[in-house]
Order: sequence, then C-alpha cells, then structure tokens
Amino acid sequence: MTAEEQTGEGQHTIPMEGEDITPKKDGGVLKLVKREGTGTELPMTGDKVFVHYVGTLLDGTHFDSSRDRGEKFSFELGKGDKAWDIGVATMKIGELCQLICKSEYAYGSAGSPPKIPPSATLVFEVELFEFRGEDITDGEDGGIIRRIITKGQGYSKPNEGAAVEVTLEGSCEGRVFDERELKFEIGDAESQGLPVGVEKAIVAMEEGEEALFIMKPKYGFGNTGNAKYNIPGGATLQYKIKLTAFEKAKESWEMNTVEKLEQSVIVKEKGTQYFKEGKYKHASVQYKRIVSWLEHEAGLSEEDEGKAKALRLAAHLNLAMCFLKLQEPNQALESCDKALELDESNEKALFRRGEALFGMKEFDRARDDFQQVVQLYPANKAAKSQVVFCQKRIKEQHEKDKRIYANMFEKFAERDSKVKGCEIFNSHKGKEAERGKPANKEDRDEEMEIENGEKEVAS
Repeated sequence: MTAEEQTGEGQHTIPMEGEDITPKKDGGVLKLVKREGTGTELPMTGDKVFVHYVGTLLDGTHFDSSRDRGEKFSFELGKGDKAWDIGVATMKIGELCQLICKSEYAYGSAGSPPKIPPSATLVFEVELFEFRGEDITDGEDGGIIRRIITKGQGYSKPNEGAAVEVTLEGSCEGRVFDERELKFEIGDAESQGLPVGVEKAIVAMEEGEEALFIMKPKYGFGNTGNAKYNIPGGATLQYKIKLTAFEKAKESWEMNTVEKLEQSVIVKEKGTQYFKEGKYKHASVQYKRIVSWLEHEAGLSEEDEGKAKALRLAAHLNLAMCFLKLQEPNQALESCDKALELDESNEKALFRRGEALFGMKEFDRARDDFQQVVQLYPANKAAKSQVVFCQKRIKEQHEKDKRIYANMFEKFAERDSKVKGCEIFNSHKGKEAERGKPANKEDRDEEMEIENGEKEVAS
C-alpha cells in the first residue's frame, strides 16, 4: 500500500507505505520493515519490552526520541498505546521498522499540544532490543514468569476458595508430563497433584485467558522433584493454562453472620484434613480464613457469639500447632496469645505457648507456662516432663554464662595488669624527665638531634 499525504501548506511529506497490520485492516497502522530481526519468537501481551524509538510528524518534525535521551524505553505490551501494542507485537529481536499510525490509533482528535496537533498521523521508527514475560510472584523474585497467549475478559480474578475450571498442560525440558481438564477450589491444588506455582498462576488470570508460565523449582516440585511424573529435583517447569471459568468465593463483607459461621465450620474441617495429611501451610490458610471472617464480627446473638468464639479459639489453637510444625515459633506464640485472650486458662494454648517459647530458647518463660499447665491440669504428664527439660536447659545456660563471664574477668584482669605496668613505666620516665635527663638512650639521642637542629636554624 503506497500513498502520500500533504501538510496544510501543500508540501509533500513522508510516503505512507507499508503493510496494514491492524486487526480490522482499516489502514490505521502501517508497518515497513527496515531491518529484519532474528529468531521466530514475538512479544506477547503483558511482556515487558525494551525499545528505542524516534517519533516524527508527517512533515518530518521530531516530537520525541528515546535515542536523544540515551536510554531505552520500556513498557508492558497490551496495556497502553494502541498503535504500539499492535506494531511491537509483530517484531522480532533486533528488528528495526517504521510504524505509520493514524490519529485514531495515536492521540486522536485532541492531539497532544504543543508538539502534536489535533488528528495528527504519527510516524515512529522503532527498534526492538529485548522482551521478557511478566513476573507474577509477590516479591518479584523471577520464580513465575507469565507469557499471555490469549488475553482474558474483564478484570475479576479468582480468590482464595474460588471454584475454578482449567485446562492445563505441564512440561519439563520439552516433555509433556501432565495434560488434563480440572475443576477444584483455590487452596486445593496440591491435592490434585499440582505444584504451588499453578495456584499462584491461576489467581493472576482473567476468565478466558490462556498463558504460558515458566516456574522455577521453588514454585514447582522443589529440590525433591516428583517421582510420579519422573521430574528430577531442581527442575524448571512450564505450564500452559487456560482458565475456562471460575466462581469467586464470597469475601467476608459479602457474607452475613449465618454464612460466616457455616463457612467457618466447613473450612475448619478442610484445615483439619490438610493437617492430618501433613500439609501444614494449606491447613493454616483455612484457619486464617475463620479468623478473618469472625474476628471483628459484632452485634451477634448470645448463641451466635458462643459459636463464633468457639470457632475462633479452635482456629488460633490450630494455627499455633501448624506454626510449631512449620518451625515458626514466633507466629505460634502470637496465635497462642490470641487464644488465651479468649480463654486465659486454656490447656492447649498454655502448653503450645510453652513449646513456642522453648523453640525461641526463652526457657524461663517456657517453664512458667508448663508449670501453670501442671497447676491447672495435674494429669498433664507432658507438661511435667517439659518443666524438667526447661530446668535442664536453664541450668546449662547458667553454666555457659559462668564460663563466659569467667573468661571475661580473666581478660579484664590481664588488661588491668598491663595498664598498671605501663603506668609504673611512665611514672619512672616522668621522674627522669623532671631531673632534666632523658629516660633512655634513644630519648637522649633524640634530644641531641633536636638541640643540633635548633642550633642550625639559629645560625
């Protein structure tokens, strides 16, 4: 396609030539390749792309240039400018092209004064240097990279507890090891034989979206691998996932008291099942949901208040147990404290707090908790044993402290002895100096040099 446009003054300007790359084929974006790129891979929606560009009007006037700034321009494909989303998505690494963009694919009838007039057709020379997928991990540690094949619809995404329908294909080093259609709730992926990264991927997707996810071992099958799928430890996985449909779980503010109580009973049972299977992190997620639903619930009837308190207490106690299993004593301590706010003499809360404190090496406080359990519940043999263990550790700590202090005092005494010796020496030297004599031969020689130097200066 070749044409020319003119400015208001009737001057010939940049030739309008190139391939129409708009989906509608309306001539809104024309592309002319000036230098071919390498490879076959193209950027996908959501990728971060790095380019250099020079923007001009049809009369050749420059209005913007990343080259002039000496810094590559980066943006997320599919989330901004229409013309660039269309044009850059067709480019390969190293490609240099010209994009001629009509106003409806650029700044429209308003333009962008003062540099870009209303209804202006713009010309961009674009060079693509790099593109990479979107990091969807919370800490952006590069553990899960998304490449969107087909963009989804809407802005809503699955939440914890959402019922999802997906089609997935898992592969490792080019070998497909898992291919199926599934229906499950977010939070239950592990029971489906899926790694944690799949769930994290799905909650980042929109309905109808299809995407590739590259997962590092941390989000895959870890350093142990997966014998069922013949995946070695430390393997990077690739999952192609399509989110066919989902139904969000109700958020706390969407539920009334009756629904919160009913759902709390359900997730408590689910958490207990996870705990029995040794899935302590998954169990803790369920117990946390109970706390979030009921912690600030007010205006309850006496009966509902009793039910809510019992569920909250059970959730905090179970959370404490999960954290102890996960070797996170600080969080276990926090859960025990919250349980004791609800029931100050609760046997499990006191015992588990003692275990948490023991794990934090606060043996004195741990002993106090275990002793309180023994006083309140004399039949608790485990608490009696723990008191003995705490006493033993306290004694060991005291002996260790004694040795440390003994060594410290020896060093202090040695230092004081040296200081005293220096004081005696300096005192003797001072007396010699008072009698007008240098304290030793070196000092006398130094004094002679000073005197000679003074004579030379004086003469």
